[in-house]
Amino acid sequence: MNVLVINPGNTSTKVAYWEDEKEVWREEISYDFETLKRFPSILDQMEMRLQNIKGLLQVHQVEKIDCVMGRGGLFKPLEGGTYRVNDKMVADIKSGNMRAEHISNIGALLALEIAREYNAEAFIADPVSVDEFDEVARISGIPELEREALQHTLNIKRTARKACEQINKEFNKANYVVAHLGSGISICPVRGGRIVDANNAIQEGPFSPERAGGLPAYSLMELCFSGKYDKKWFKKRMMGNGGMVAYLGTNDLRQVLKMIDEGDKKAKLIYDAMVYQIAKEIGAMATVLKGNVDAILLTGGLARSDRLCKDIEERVSFIAPVLVFPGENEMEALAEAGFRVLKGEEPPKEY
Repeated sequence: MNVLVINPGNTSTKVAYWEDEKEVWREEISYDFETLKRFPSILDQMEMRLQNIKGLLQVHQVEKIDCVMGRGGLFKPLEGGTYRVNDKMVADIKSGNMRAEHISNIGALLALEIAREYNAEAFIADPVSVDEFDEVARISGIPELEREALQHTLNIKRTARKACEQINKEFNKANYVVAHLGSGISICPVRGGRIVDANNAIQEGPFSPERAGGLPAYSLMELCFSGKYDKKWFKKRMMGNGGMVAYLGTNDLRQVLKMIDEGDKKAKLIYDAMVYQIAKEIGAMATVLKGNVDAILLTGGLARSDRLCKDIEERVSFIAPVLVFPGENEMEALAEAGFRVLKGEEPPKEY
């Protein structure tokens, strides 16, 4: 059985080929700003990226593909799982009937085009728009605003599956609090394989290396109407120029830890505050599971820092054992979903 994985990102397309559940090769096609600015929209990049992928398949002399897995985009709210790329999904992407424009939206289209050439099937798995919230989790505090499910679903679900293998639990019977720690931070209670709540990493929860996280609502309102800043400034301050970089001028955790080791007291305060907020959110999500937590799982790029993980563990280990699965692991998650479908372990869903 052979699976090809396609993961389009803002400035690159990652492509990998698996055979019998073992990775054979992986490549990353990078694009500079000058190249990308020629394209008015995300969809306009489709043909360039497609031809680059075809070129890689020729270089690696790929003759057989059973299924192609594309990264899922910002679709309408969906249940978790693996979805066949069908006509309705294609129509929604091409017509812009998506929650937002994002490069991941063309992952399904790229997968479908390659699949057609190899007489294979195309799928996506666990896009960020997966919505398995308990109804009570949707209530915000004012009827004009509903809490939205938006989290790093692909890696969160994959991490939960890996934890099940490690502690010998069935996926649909395990309870975890999973913290995806990266440029954005998603902390989710996963109950029986379902993400039943989450802090929306764009507007809630802990601040991160470059996102502001949850902010004092009344003070934020006063700042918005102060006349000092426009909407563009606020959007950048909340996502891209908020959090750690707003305080310290860097979004690189390694640099911040170096600053701390050199005696920078402000760097230590901001780092400690991020750890504090992460731990506090983990504690809050443990209450969603009523304390019935099999393990707390730390994952994402920041989980490569032993120091960060140990500092978080010091605050939350009283709740449950802490397990660490560093990295984003999106390519592996997509490949594993493809093999589950091919082996009949998971029936694909229809969009």
